[in-house]
Amino acid sequence: MLTREDNELLCQTTAGTPMGEMLRRFWIPFAMVDQLPSPDCDPIEVHLLGEHLVGFRDSSGRLGLVEDFCPHRGAPLFYGRNEENGLRCIYHGWKFDVDGRCLEMPSEPAKSNFKDKVRLVSYPVREMGNVLWAYMGPKEKVPGLPHLEWAQLNASQVHMVRYNQECNWVQALEGDIDSSHVGFLHRGALGQEMAASQEDIQHLMFDTSPRWIVENTEYGVMLAAQRNTKDPSKDYWRINQWLEPFVTMIPPAIHQRRAHGHMWVPLDDEHTEVWCVQWAPDEEISQGERLLVEGGPLPHIATKDPVTGRLRATKENHFLQSRELQRKGLYSGIVGVREQDTAVVEGMGAIARRWREHLGTSDLPVIAMRRRLVNDAKALAADGTEPMAARSGEVFGVRSWTALLDSQQAFKDNPEVAVQMKARY
Repeated sequence: MLTREDNELLCQTTAGTPMGEMLRRFWIPFAMVDQLPSPDCDPIEVHLLGEHLVGFRDSSGRLGLVEDFCPHRGAPLFYGRNEENGLRCIYHGWKFDVDGRCLEMPSEPAKSNFKDKVRLVSYPVREMGNVLWAYMGPKEKVPGLPHLEWAQLNASQVHMVRYNQECNWVQALEGDIDSSHVGFLHRGALGQEMAASQEDIQHLMFDTSPRWIVENTEYGVMLAAQRNTKDPSKDYWRINQWLEPFVTMIPPAIHQRRAHGHMWVPLDDEHTEVWCVQWAPDEEISQGERLLVEGGPLPHIATKDPVTGRLRATKENHFLQSRELQRKGLYSGIVGVREQDTAVVEGMGAIARRWREHLGTSDLPVIAMRRRLVNDAKALAADGTEPMAARSGEVFGVRSWTALLDSQQAFKDNPEVAVQMKARY
């Protein structure tokens, strides 16, 4: 368990806090490219790490992410006019470029140099994998973009859905690196091609208490779960990856034709945007597969509201739990894999009380992830030690995987391990 003090440090995301400053050392996904599709298109509101921002693409196609409050009198720039290479406040006409520089102050005398003394907070923006990424840390420490496998593929090979959760980002992502819950919380809901085949389900149900190999790496933590199988000569391995700080990669079905993972982006201390990414390394994803992510009898996301970005299944309506379905074999009684996870993590409260936990051996991955985050945030705050994972985007070129391996051979000695671990692109 964590102390109250470390739990507070772990969950705080605003500027000036140890964790908030550490998170700002990484590129953060905040929007899809088609949300800012063309020069002088409509700006968008962005809420990120507790900051209210506005994103826009100027007349030259340059991307900007700036604070959403005009430094004149605090009017929201989201309502501004995006024109002639700048965003103009509708209150008094002050105009700013993508770097936050004030270009015009029509409410001031023509000879005034006041505009040269006023500047908006602004952040660099990059495009990658049909996603817009922001860097909110020191300008002299901008790292390379993370080398994520799905971001190197064609759009036809990737499917992405986003929704919002009302809880802290760390407890939201913890479920992705907790392999032992799969055989319980999601029992009766597995079967989507990207998550588990019938063979995977049989192995998961045969052994519900995996043994762990947890290894700190340059990029984060590798989390390897070993299960016994009915064949004593083979072990069933599921290897999760946590890419510090936001990215998780879920082990795919054993045939490895599909992969999936999530990005857990803190909007503030008590709200998280979840990016669900499915990708096919070697082929296109069919329209039927895309529809099944949010439809069919076993959807990954069952109740997303396209207007609010929230799930219609909420804490207030008990996530639409059906006790009848629970009695008939859907272990949780909740339809939707994401709804199942959201029910348990939002049910902990907006910020989990980790000092009250009783952790066991199945929690080793969660312990390792928390320790890495807390230690990195403390080191940066204490003496300026930069997080190792933020030094180069190349270190993120790994993948999650699933395999049957020889039970008589140590995990790290198996030649398949090194091959499977590396991203193909």
